[in-house]
Amino acid sequence: MVARLSKNRKKRGHVSAGHGRVGKHRKHPSGRGNAGGQHHHRIMFDKFHPGYFGKVGMRYFHKTKNQYHRPTINLDKIWTLVPEEVRLENANKKPSEKVPVIDVNKAGYFKVLGKGKLPDQPVIIKAKFFSKLAVEKVKAVGGACVLTA
Repeated sequence: MVARLSKNRKKRGHVSAGHGRVGKHRKHPSGRGNAGGQHHHRIMFDKFHPGYFGKVGMRYFHKTKNQYHRPTINLDKIWTLVPEEVRLENANKKPSEKVPVIDVNKAGYFKVLGKGKLPDQPVIIKAKFFSKLAVEKVKAVGGACVLTA
C-alpha cells in the first residue's frame, strides 16, 4: 500500500499521532494475545469465556476411531441404493415370493435406522446393525433384516 493512502498520513505534524500525551503509546502493556487469562485478565475470561481453562472427561489412551466407525442410513433412503426399476418390478410381490435384497454394507453404510416410511412391499435388508424401530418397520411391510459380520 502506498504511503499517501495510509490513515497515518492525517496524523503527521500532530505530536502524539492520536495516542495521547499522558498515557503514552507503549508496545504491549498487558501482554500479547490471550496473555494473563489466569492473572490480570481473569475477570474478562471468567465473564465472557466461562470454562475456557481446565479439563473435562476421561482420557482415552490410543483411541482408535476404526472401531467406532458406524455410518448410518435411514429407512426412507434405503430404496435409493437400488435402481428405481427394481422397486417397480417387485412392487406387487408377496413376502413368500423372491424379493429384492438390499445390502447396505456395499453402499458403505453399517447401521440402518428407522426414520421415515417404507413403501408397502417386502424387502430383505442386509446390514451389520439395525435399530429396534427399523426392524419393526421392515417386518411390518413383510420384509426381513439380515445381520452380516
